[in-house]
Amino acid sequence: MSVVAIVGRGRVGNALTTALGLTSPPHGRGFDGAGADVVILAVPDGEIAAAARLVHAGPLVGHCSGLTGLDVLAPHEAFGLHPLMTITGESAQFTGAAAAVEGTTDRALHTARDLARRLGMTPFDIRSEDRPAYHAAASVAANYLVTLEDAAETLLATTGNDRQILVPLVRAAVETWASSGGPAALTGPIARGDEQTVAMQRRAIAERCPDLLALFDVLADRTRAVAARRAARS
Repeated sequence: MSVVAIVGRGRVGNALTTALGLTSPPHGRGFDGAGADVVILAVPDGEIAAAARLVHAGPLVGHCSGLTGLDVLAPHEAFGLHPLMTITGESAQFTGAAAAVEGTTDRALHTARDLARRLGMTPFDIRSEDRPAYHAAASVAANYLVTLEDAAETLLATTGNDRQILVPLVRAAVETWASSGGPAALTGPIARGDEQTVAMQRRAIAERCPDLLALFDVLADRTRAVAARRAARS
């Protein structure tokens, strides 16, 4: 079995060490790869290239970045393994998550896929040129969703109510989107073609949370486009 070494003592490095059942703790960023067959660089994106240069020739070298390509790992035989999930501590559960994988050789790609499966993740291939779009999609799906729900909470607070009443609605919407996709999951006034209701909503936002009006307008326009896609399919 290959000897795996982790470089980076932050949340990702510690979580990978625990999940892979490694007996050696994560190494510092000056580790040269001695005794390892596979070196995983769990360091910030801006430090990957420097950490890779310190690894002697021989082991496969990989990183955990979603955005960075494999060129920063040259001249090593290299791979990428990006867990598509939020890692908050060393006890993070990787099982069930997806993992973006890439390799400069078949052996490197196979290693990345194998590591993903050892962690209980489902690997999917990503090309270096597609990484910015992939990373942006992940940000929209997770980070921007939180921003959107914060906006909803802010508006709801003007009625004296708490965000908890929105939680079942949000969960149902996400589950329906997950199973059916955007056009089929869309509900609400725009999906029904009820622009009068949309106008009333817009006036309420302009009066109570004017700083959210531009966001509402952009979202409404995008929602009209999704509704149009659904109508074209029916």
